[in-house]
Amino acid sequence: MKNKILIIEDEIQLARNISILLKAENYDVRTSSNGTEGLESALNWLPDLIICDIMMPGMDGYAVFEALQKNITTSAIPFIYLTAKVERSDLRKGMELGADDYIFKPFSAEELIKAVSIRLQKFQKVKAKILTEQTDASGNVLSKKYKPEDKMFFKLHNSSILVLIEEIKCILSENQYSNIITAGNKSILVRRAISTWEKMLPEKMFIRIHRSTIINLKFILKIEKCSSGSYRVYLKDQQKYFDISRKYIKKLKNYF
Repeated sequence: MKNKILIIEDEIQLARNISILLKAENYDVRTSSNGTEGLESALNWLPDLIICDIMMPGMDGYAVFEALQKNITTSAIPFIYLTAKVERSDLRKGMELGADDYIFKPFSAEELIKAVSIRLQKFQKVKAKILTEQTDASGNVLSKKYKPEDKMFFKLHNSSILVLIEEIKCILSENQYSNIITAGNKSILVRRAISTWEKMLPEKMFIRIHRSTIINLKFILKIEKCSSGSYRVYLKDQQKYFDISRKYIKKLKNYF
C-alpha cells in the first residue's frame, strides 16, 4: 500500500511540482490550496504525512497543525512545515507546537524526498494510537483522570497492546512524543506531551521527577544521593538510572 501524503499549499504551481516529485517516488498524493480545505482533507483522508505551508490567507499552517493536534485520529500524523521564513521566532513557534520538520523554500528535489522519507520511516517504526480514550462528536479527546486499575489499549502497526495504568513503569519525553515504558519493558511511543500525562495519571502512584520524566512509585528500587548533591533514582528491572531535578526531590521525599 502506498504512503499517503497531503500537500497544503496556496501556490498552485509549487503544489503541483511537489506532487509530481512525490508521485514519481510512488507516493499517493493529494493537494489542498488553503488551510481550511487542507484540514478537511486531513480529517477525511487521514494521510501518513502532511506538508503544509505556513503563510496562507485565512487559516495559516500553525492553525492547521493546532487543529489536527486536537483530534485523536490526526494528532500523530507527521507534519512538515513548508516555509520561506527563517526567523528564529518562527522556527521556535513551529517546534513548540510539535511539528516534525521544516523544508525551506527554495528547496531541491533531493531535500524534499529525503525529508519525507525520513519522517515516514520514523513514524512507521514508532507510531501508536490510544484506542480506549473517549472523544466528542468531532473526534477531540475528552479529558480524563485515570485510575490505577484502568486499562489503555494501543494500536501499534498490526498488533494491539493492552496496558494497565498501574503497570506503566515510567514515561519519558521525546520531543513532541512521550515514550511509555511498561512493567515488561515494552516501549510505546505516542504523540502526547509529558505535562498532559502528569495531569491524567493517578497522583498517589505517579510522580514527575524531571521535566522529561514521570515514574511509577511502586517500581522504585532505590534513590541514591551523588557526591555533587544531586539525586538519581533506579527502577526495578531497568538498567539505567534517572536524574531527579532539584525542584522535584522534596516532593519525592514526602513519599518515603
